[in-house]
Amino acid sequence: MVTAIVFVKADVARIPEVAEQIAGLAGVSEVYSVTGAIDLIAMVRVGSHDQIAEVVADHLNKVPGILSTETHIAFRAYSAHDLDAAFSLGG
Repeated sequence: MVTAIVFVKADVARIPEVAEQIAGLAGVSEVYSVTGAIDLIAMVRVGSHDQIAEVVADHLNKVPGILSTETHIAFRAYSAHDLDAAFSLGG
């Protein structure tokens, strides 16, 4: 599993719509609205680096209302508990 954290600057008037469109993209697991210099953070979790490029460059960046993005690839997760809970199928 490859995880990317995508910082999104969006048209302020369109943040809810932009967030919903991003959340609906295949490979996007969560979208958070945040305070600070960026408006949204999207978590992208896919099987390969090539799929990160597909999700971000081919789909996410083309959502109307996005002004800019900055993508960070995660190397390692330090909280296995949080990851296990996020991907648990409830067993």
